[in-house]
Amino acid sequence: MTGLQTDILIVGAGFNGVYQLHKLRKAGFSVKLFEAGSGLGGVWYWNRYPGARVDSDFALYQLSMEELWRDWNWTEKFPGRQELVEYFKYVDEKLDLSRDISFNTRVTSASFDTTTNRWSVFTDTGVTVNPRFMVLCTGVATKPLFPVIPGLDTFQVIVHHTSSWPEDGFDMTGKRVGVIGTGASGVQVIQEAGLVVAHLTVFQRTPNTAVAMMNECPISVAMQTKMKEDIYPILFKRREQTFTGFHYDYLPPGKFYDMSPEERYLFLDDLWTKGGFRYWFGMFEDIFYDQRVNDEVYAFWRKKVLERVQDPDMQRKLAPEKPRHPFGVKRVSLEQWYHEVFNQPNVDLIDINENPIVEITPKGVKTQDGMVHELDVLVLATGFDAITGSISQIGIKGVNGVAIGDMWKQSGLLTYLGMTVTGYPNMFFPYGPHGPTAFCNGPTCAVSFFTTKSPIIKKSKVTGSSTVSPISANITALALTQRRKPHRPGSSA
Repeated sequence: MTGLQTDILIVGAGFNGVYQLHKLRKAGFSVKLFEAGSGLGGVWYWNRYPGARVDSDFALYQLSMEELWRDWNWTEKFPGRQELVEYFKYVDEKLDLSRDISFNTRVTSASFDTTTNRWSVFTDTGVTVNPRFMVLCTGVATKPLFPVIPGLDTFQVIVHHTSSWPEDGFDMTGKRVGVIGTGASGVQVIQEAGLVVAHLTVFQRTPNTAVAMMNECPISVAMQTKMKEDIYPILFKRREQTFTGFHYDYLPPGKFYDMSPEERYLFLDDLWTKGGFRYWFGMFEDIFYDQRVNDEVYAFWRKKVLERVQDPDMQRKLAPEKPRHPFGVKRVSLEQWYHEVFNQPNVDLIDINENPIVEITPKGVKTQDGMVHELDVLVLATGFDAITGSISQIGIKGVNGVAIGDMWKQSGLLTYLGMTVTGYPNMFFPYGPHGPTAFCNGPTCAVSFFTTKSPIIKKSKVTGSSTVSPISANITALALTQRRKPHRPGSSA
């Protein structure tokens, strides 16, 4: 063992990473953080594509420490990527985080040494560290997925995945742009591209049931000052009490049809008008249990979309009469003028269920009808190997020498409470499988994870315990319990 000795190594400098670093240092541990990028922010460091924007209200999407929020003011209700980058710089200055962070340092592999009860962690810079504990704050969406399409490597112009957009930006003005994918990133890119491109071709597999963001810009300093004196502390406590980490929550099931048709319409309209995820996370839970309720919620959503889309064929593709899936079971996105983009004469929408992509040619995308959609730029908004990919891509070997990705493939995806795995002692992950993860507000999850994990690490230090690892039987019993128990909508348990 020749690496740097430290109590705890944190991997990743997003909300979770910086919060764990600050709190664990204050608890008296020696802590080091490795970050692959050259700055703080996690997903907000890497997501540089046009239109990248948070989908949580500004007051909730920040760390809840008064020493931070007291002197910081936002400019938009739903801040854009650049403002979040500036926020992380502010947090760094306030908390003096960088002194314990190694930037441009990607963890490539790690293995647990049972003779020393420490991890050996290796990086692409040649630096090795031997922490007692390893905390993987690697995020939910860090390993991009590239579509398997014949000829993708033959395209002779420009290809960008939304997760690896050029750091200096890329101007799409006056270009013929194709976008494959209509998830959250796709929606945001399409909105911005529609404003400036010569022609836009969108390749859609599944219509996005995006709801209205209702962004406000600018938001006044005077309003935020008042909120800090009154409502901020309440909001931060409230977000820890709800399923998703917002200040609103699902309503109990069984009550939707207690309302009259008029009352139901006004209820749905109020959720829509207020914006954000209220039309998803502020809904009655019945949408996940009662098909009639789900149908009515979808019908209202569809009505709102059809009011904004002019062409009948575009209406059919964007908001089909029969939904491709029940509303809310796939992640809902927020949009601002997404649907209006498809009213433009220079925008085509290709439903790849009706007209599949056959191959990528040197000049563009060829579809089954034989047409080659010639492009100057191809944008891949094809998402990520989410939840597990950011962990399994590192090559982490436990006490049996098996990489965690291989173990999950062989034994199934098992964790204990969504934060640790048997056979990989002294390793925690706050934003991985079986945790709130994709269904939780990120800063809220950071606080929740620290509250759960830190007593375990502290106790091990006091008692002199050399390792902390769940018993395999406990994981199996918990998994069986979760499989038998009805779970809340959207839960990954």
